[in-house]
Amino acid sequence: MITRRQFLVGSLAFGGLATSAFGKQLNVASMPMSEGYGALLPDPQKLLDLPKGFSYNVISSLGDVMSDGMHVPDRADGMGCLPFKGNSNKVALIRNHELHPKHLSAQPESIQQHTSKLAYDNYADGVALPGGTTTMVYNLTTQTVEREFISLTGTVRNCSGGITPWGTWLTCEESVDRPHGPNGDVVNKSHGYIFEVPADADSLIEAKPLKAMGRFNHEAACVDPKTGIVYLTEDRGDSLLYRFVPSEYGNLAAGGQLEALVVKNNPQFDTRNWRSSTMPLATWFDIEWVALDNPESPDDDLRKQGYDKGAALFARGEGMHWGDDELYFCCTNGGKKQLGQVMKLVPSENGKQDKLQLFLESEDKNLYNFGDNLTVCPNGHLLVCEDQYTDIVDNHLRGVTPSGEVYNFAKLHAQTELAGACFSPDGNTLFVNIYSPTKTLAITGPWASA
Repeated sequence: MITRRQFLVGSLAFGGLATSAFGKQLNVASMPMSEGYGALLPDPQKLLDLPKGFSYNVISSLGDVMSDGMHVPDRADGMGCLPFKGNSNKVALIRNHELHPKHLSAQPESIQQHTSKLAYDNYADGVALPGGTTTMVYNLTTQTVEREFISLTGTVRNCSGGITPWGTWLTCEESVDRPHGPNGDVVNKSHGYIFEVPADADSLIEAKPLKAMGRFNHEAACVDPKTGIVYLTEDRGDSLLYRFVPSEYGNLAAGGQLEALVVKNNPQFDTRNWRSSTMPLATWFDIEWVALDNPESPDDDLRKQGYDKGAALFARGEGMHWGDDELYFCCTNGGKKQLGQVMKLVPSENGKQDKLQLFLESEDKNLYNFGDNLTVCPNGHLLVCEDQYTDIVDNHLRGVTPSGEVYNFAKLHAQTELAGACFSPDGNTLFVNIYSPTKTLAITGPWASA
């Protein structure tokens, strides 16, 4: 099990000198660093550099033939790891494929010809739109994939999502395509929804949109296991943070209320810090939530509706992970230098004293640049996937300690992003995707050593 995290106030928050969790004095004019798991060692395969004692195994690649006869699609993004049918040594890895209709011609031939009545949307010739999920049943003991298949299809740009306490993966469309819109010659239905994929599925499921959870440029989702409330990020420069309060715990299809975050006594608060530092590090802000009407939003105006009601702005909300009574989420280009932020949100038991804090804001692109998906290591550190295509060629997995120090855990040699980082329930294996060409890696090593 992942150990309980008690994240402290980051040492970045204080002026002058601060003391880190490692007993060193830090000049916090720049981002504080940690040794983490140690120096990265060059990978002889020139794929992924890792610290001493860690190794990876490529368990799935673009074009591999799967158990259902289909081939692994490209653009592997968000991913969730869940126990498979109660088996302690098997997990279901449910992997998003961020494919737009325009990407179909670049996919394996089986994807180009795939038709199914279970698909959410199809081209005029009946071929399913290529977005969706694939599922791998992975044996932790033998470290092999036992089954692999398409589990959801016919969607657009399945970017990120999140696992649920009831054993499903929420896969989110980062799209607001609709018939008669810019891509109306391709899509037959409106897009921008969340779909739910059970971890115990054995084959392709029927794609059913959870429309009450909102139609917008979805990114990630995470669930408060106590209440069943689902928190949602939006990948826009003027995005909001949403939550969905379900009518029935564990039954999202039964509907509920979509809401947006408001900073109390600060309507239309700007957390982005682009023009001025309106949100200082480590300062707690009391928050509340406003109800949003018409969540299906045919005009893609939920964020505008929420802002008019006082909702706070965030800079491209992306990866999100639930901890012990708290959650963390990335704002990819937030901060004065637009290199990225990490926010911390602590819900209250009665829902009336929720709090928000800016936990990290990058000042150095060499240390942290465009954080996207994130997860938690067994030792309680955050692990963030970078998603940047700047003058720095290599993307990294960046570690963040409980006191806000950063370190390199892995360096990717290919000019693409790392995505979908998630741990097995026993905390011994990290799974992560290389976006394109698709590769999924299983990484093992001394996770408790840092």
